[in-house]
Amino acid sequence: MSLVFSRPNTKAVHGKKDKRLMAEVNASPLKHFVTAKKKINGIFEQLGAYIKESASFLEDTYKNDELDPVTTEEHVQEVQGYLTKVSGIGEVLSRRHMKVVFFGRTSNGKSSVINAMLCDKVLPSGIGHTTNCFLRVEGTDGNEAFILTEGSEEKKSIKTVNQLAHALHQDEDLDAGSLVCVMWPKAKCALLRDDLVLVDSPGIDVTTELDSWIDKFCLDADVFVLVANSESTLMQTEKSFFHKVNERLSSPNIFILNNRWDASASEPEYMEEVRRQHMDRCTNFLVDELAVVDRNQASDRIFFVSAKEVLQARVQKAQGMPEAGGALAEGFQARLFEFQNFERRFEECISQSAVKTKFEQHTVRAKQISEALRHIMDSVHIAAQEQRVYCFETKEDRQDRLEFIDKQLDLLSMDCKTKIKKITEEVEKQVSNAMAEEIRKLHVLVDDFHVDFHPSSVVLKVYKNALHQHIEEGLGKNMSERCSTSITSALQATQTDMIDGLKPLLPSPLREQVDKLVPRQCFSLSYDLACDKLCSDFQEDISFHFSLGWTMLVNRFLGPKNTRRALMGNNDQVPRPMALTPVSTSMPPFPQSAMTQEELMVSMVTGLASLTSRTSMGVLVVGGVIWKAVGWRLIALSVGLYGLLYIYERLTWTTRAKERAFKRQFVEYASEKLQLIVSYTGSNCSHQVQQELAGVFAQLCQQVDVTRQNLEDEITDMNKKIELLDSLQSKAKLLRNKAGWLDSELNMFTQQYLHHSK
Repeated sequence: MSLVFSRPNTKAVHGKKDKRLMAEVNASPLKHFVTAKKKINGIFEQLGAYIKESASFLEDTYKNDELDPVTTEEHVQEVQGYLTKVSGIGEVLSRRHMKVVFFGRTSNGKSSVINAMLCDKVLPSGIGHTTNCFLRVEGTDGNEAFILTEGSEEKKSIKTVNQLAHALHQDEDLDAGSLVCVMWPKAKCALLRDDLVLVDSPGIDVTTELDSWIDKFCLDADVFVLVANSESTLMQTEKSFFHKVNERLSSPNIFILNNRWDASASEPEYMEEVRRQHMDRCTNFLVDELAVVDRNQASDRIFFVSAKEVLQARVQKAQGMPEAGGALAEGFQARLFEFQNFERRFEECISQSAVKTKFEQHTVRAKQISEALRHIMDSVHIAAQEQRVYCFETKEDRQDRLEFIDKQLDLLSMDCKTKIKKITEEVEKQVSNAMAEEIRKLHVLVDDFHVDFHPSSVVLKVYKNALHQHIEEGLGKNMSERCSTSITSALQATQTDMIDGLKPLLPSPLREQVDKLVPRQCFSLSYDLACDKLCSDFQEDISFHFSLGWTMLVNRFLGPKNTRRALMGNNDQVPRPMALTPVSTSMPPFPQSAMTQEELMVSMVTGLASLTSRTSMGVLVVGGVIWKAVGWRLIALSVGLYGLLYIYERLTWTTRAKERAFKRQFVEYASEKLQLIVSYTGSNCSHQVQQELAGVFAQLCQQVDVTRQNLEDEITDMNKKIELLDSLQSKAKLLRNKAGWLDSELNMFTQQYLHHSK
């Protein structure tokens, strides 16, 4: 069963192929123009879309502020200009059609030839001057015929050729140079379906405005058909017109129809001689005078026909009657074949010529545009690639720089911390030693204080304040002289080391500004001793104390602590707190008004006995022995001398002596207090130095941080740019490839249609 079914299928396939091949062979040559027009219109639509996409891409790329320009304003304007040109060319191509213009003297049968080609009486024809203007016959998709006059969009309906002639006669304003478009339904005429336009003209012997005719109607014509009268010879008027055409157009396609050849049937004996005579004259005209073809091609451009017979035969055939019916002259079949041969040659010529003349120039222009766009996209791709390489190298450089800064900053931070620690320790030690030395020389500073002294409480308060200020300033000055120069030098050296270490981490423009950012010359140590607060509880004792008095003797022999304990009279009890100096200068150091001399002596002896035990008892025994041995005279003398010494000391206890005692007490008190803040002052100065160096280092690190942030921002920007450039490169490459594809399409069109047309 498979064999039975396979054979019919094979025949069917081959049958379809054969039919398709026959259809292609029998197809009108005019289809070549139609397919070429469809193809080139499609290519130009794609080219227009491509140019629009390219223009938008280039404009967006040019206006992108995030990237350096990879294209120019000239490129943008150039591509936008291409868009306008291609749009205009596309509109022109969509209206392109094959155009043939028929010329000849009056009553040579131009309209009859057109009607014969259209197989219908489309144009008015007859004896006399029937065509008084240019008539353009063009196909319309509608079912009704109409005409359009020049300068008007009004559609005038016509149904028959008689109505057309009547309509033309109504337009009295029409002159020979006017154009009337006859829109004939394509359904009624197969020839008009293939974008063919036929133009009928008035007789070239009725006007002198031939130049204007050529400029207005002939410059875009693909084929010229000279309709001559075979009953006469080729006239000079006809030759002159085509000489003018040949001057305006390069190698125009010209066909010569010797119409009314049916008249030769009445004189058959002269037919061949007349034919040869017409052929020679026409050949000489085309070859020698116009030089539009060579002699071998001339025979394909010269035909002997009878348009009236062909039109009659084709109308009869359309009505279902035989072609050869009616009163037709002898030799009709030969003349019909000649007319058909003319149509075939004409269709081949006009189709090939129209494709070449209508599309070749635009195809070349399209190739130039696609090539220019491909070069532009190449330049954009190359510029983007170069910029991407630069961005990538810049990014790597910034990353290396950032990594270097981080490593160096860590090392420099450790080094600076070590230097700061070292210098602060040295400052603390130096300041502490200097202050201890100054405390030992405090009496010299106090002795240099000269202000009026008086034991009254008001004056003493003022005196103390002035003394505090004097010591504060003096100690600060002396400390500064001892320490500031060396400390400042060490500080500046350390700052310089830090700056020199961190400068290489900064960009060149900031390196020159670093010295201005760091106030290295303005630093000075501050020795805030606060003597007024430190010595605020100092209580002076400037009351008179006899040097050989009990208190002074006990203090001299037993020391201050044992003296206080002895004078308290009770060693076992907890002593009351006593100030080292009296609370008031008007009060005596001991309450004499409350105790008698005898009670005081008993208390002292009791105290001395309890403190010195055996030693004190020995002193009393020796005193008793001396009393018994010396006698009362020596004792009286001693008492006298003792009294005189008391009086002397009492008399010399002046304000000056009181001031000296005050200063001595203050020196002892202040020295003890200042000793307590030696370590604090050293630490305070070292902290100042540490703060200064830390501040300088922080300022430098801040500049480094700014540099790091700038580097990180640059790296981020480079990453964004690289991403944008990658996208831009891909788009430019895609558009470049599209230009190449369009160029290949144009090459295929050229190879298939234009080269074939040659």
